[in-house]
Amino acid sequence: MQPDAKQPDAAQPDTEQADAVLVAASLDEPERFATLFDRHAPTIHQYVARRLGRDAADDVTAETFLTAFRIRARYDSGRAGVRPWLHGIAAKLISRHRREEVRALKLLARTGHDPVAETWTDSADDRVTAQAASRPLAKALAALSEGDRHALLLFAWADFTYQEIAEALDIPVGTVRSRLNRARRKLRVTAGPYAPFDGPGETPGEADQPLAPHAPHVPEGDPA
Repeated sequence: MQPDAKQPDAAQPDTEQADAVLVAASLDEPERFATLFDRHAPTIHQYVARRLGRDAADDVTAETFLTAFRIRARYDSGRAGVRPWLHGIAAKLISRHRREEVRALKLLARTGHDPVAETWTDSADDRVTAQAASRPLAKALAALSEGDRHALLLFAWADFTYQEIAEALDIPVGTVRSRLNRARRKLRVTAGPYAPFDGPGETPGEADQPLAPHAPHVPEGDPA
């Protein structure tokens, strides 16, 4: 039996409302925006680091919040929340590294060497697991389109709902479903036993399976 599709935490709406209030308040009191940085920068940094490595994550995270601050007057309080908005900005910045990401994926697929993965596995057992899966998984992810890879990793690593992915990438929810289903099918074909999904999960509306928690670093292309 498959689990239900991801749902926001019960406390999330309160946080989203507070975030929206902070964005609005920062228009008159710019210093209020610092609270949003404190609240969300660690999550953005972690996500970017898993895709680009820690050094690039420092720069991308900083630029994400600088951009968000500059365009904060355009923030729509009717969105699913600030988190998809910030990840959407980060997505555009990550896309500038598309060639480097794909090159790293192909190198990982050929050699099994991925220094970035070593920075986010916590134990020897985790590293062994990551090493075993890294080459076929990297090959599979390298074969995905930018849009499919991006939707997949927002779902798997950012723990986004379909609606949040749609808002982050500025695409319809139906397109999110199509991209996730297509990505799953391709990963199962290419990665075989290392495909990071347990169930079929290929028809719209069907529950989705996240990437394995200790899958290797898999840099990707980017947004839709």
